[in-house]
Amino acid sequence: MAFTSILSSSSSHSPILHLPYKNINSFYVSGKPRTKIIHCSSTSTSFSSISTTHFDLKTYWSTLISEIDEKLDEAIQVQYPNQIYEAMRYSVLAQGAKRAPPVMCVAACELLGGDRRAAFPTACALEMVHAASLIHDDLPCMDDDPSRRGRPSNHTIYGTDMAILAGDALFPLGFQHIVSHTPSGLVPEDRLLRVIAEIARAVGSTGMAAGQFLDLEGGPNSVEFVLEKKYGEMGECSAVCGGLIAGATDDEIERLRKYGRAVGVLYQVVDDVLEEKMSEDEKGKKGGKSYVRVYGVEKAMEVAEELRGRAKRELDSFEKYGERLLPLYSFVDYAADRSFSLGG
Repeated sequence: MAFTSILSSSSSHSPILHLPYKNINSFYVSGKPRTKIIHCSSTSTSFSSISTTHFDLKTYWSTLISEIDEKLDEAIQVQYPNQIYEAMRYSVLAQGAKRAPPVMCVAACELLGGDRRAAFPTACALEMVHAASLIHDDLPCMDDDPSRRGRPSNHTIYGTDMAILAGDALFPLGFQHIVSHTPSGLVPEDRLLRVIAEIARAVGSTGMAAGQFLDLEGGPNSVEFVLEKKYGEMGECSAVCGGLIAGATDDEIERLRKYGRAVGVLYQVVDDVLEEKMSEDEKGKKGGKSYVRVYGVEKAMEVAEELRGRAKRELDSFEKYGERLLPLYSFVDYAADRSFSLGG
């Protein structure tokens, strides 16, 4: 399976929802930019008229992290049986989590004129699902990782049995949260059904579960598929869900799908490169399929640049939305360059 196959590749457009209550203009930087200036790729010229605008992605992202963290804390309150909820909160509310899936979801919704309040329940659900997948991936019978985000993995603290239960509980809680907390006046039911179906597809037997299976059982030639399914699916799902909430057209959904998939894989390829450049004593993960270990750092860096260009090209057709495109556009460069830190 060629690596480029990762990037190969329904509803009618609805009236735009209420404008976001936090204007994107508040994240522009006057004078010297606080973060890396967004540059247009050589293959993407139609966005060049606004690509040189100074946009403070770090503040935009950090602001959303604060809002999402607050809503996740409210969504997972400890109750009986206490230990399951404590294990759920341990992973979902981990300090330093970047919240990339929910932030991408909100940004895609805002791109199309959607109100971020409409996207928050789905954004929180994506983080619950993401946390559940990480809990299960870290288990001794899977990737056998003793640490996650700089602290002990869930099963190391709560035991394998409780970690499995915490993950099992987070998946349906995400779906329940979407249904019970999405403002009915902002998102029609048919869109929510598509969102739920999209998340179920992404985590299911043809999505992330398939990627984890081949991460365990597949040979070196399966690394591309593993990257696409374990990491590309989450990015794809996040961008698509944001678009669905805002009433994107079928063509816009497909563009967001390819964009999110490319960014998800790009992020992991760069992670593999960074990990490979660390000293042997500092390396964290032992198992799992790595593009770098199969093809080498140089090839991985070439692929990362290709993914960066492809992700940006998928955004060209959204230029009509003007500056609302800046968050999604700048995510691409962050995934490749890691130009700032988001904390722990």
